[in-house]
Amino acid sequence: MTSSDSSIPRFHLAVPVDDLTAARHFYGEVLGLEQGRSSDRWVDWNLHGHQFVTHLAPGPVARAHNPVDGHDVPVPHFGLILPVAQFHALADKLRAANTEFVIEPYVRFEGQAGEQWTMFLLDPAGNALEFKAFADESQIFAV
Repeated sequence: MTSSDSSIPRFHLAVPVDDLTAARHFYGEVLGLEQGRSSDRWVDWNLHGHQFVTHLAPGPVARAHNPVDGHDVPVPHFGLILPVAQFHALADKLRAANTEFVIEPYVRFEGQAGEQWTMFLLDPAGNALEFKAFADESQIFAV
């Protein structure tokens, strides 16, 4: 996806990592993101049309958790809302790569407004990622 592919504004997000080689493997090979410009201190990634940057920043990252559906949801976290088929394909790809999930893929609000699949995992630096898929994307902000 290029900037001309959508009228939806793109986000830019930079996260700390403690090992750029591990970040390149995880984001480039496991998740399959296209790598953009880089240096010995950072790497730009195309996260489905969004600019995502991994910056070398050794040291611990503060973490918290919130209880949701009986799970400890890591905070902060980031990710993507994918079509359902892509969500399941990604889950299969992550399982094939022996990814350890913080929260295994499961469906929330089944049969209700905002029904969605969700999964949480950590990158090699401990950054929490959530990937979601809505049964009906018009209900992303359903209450």
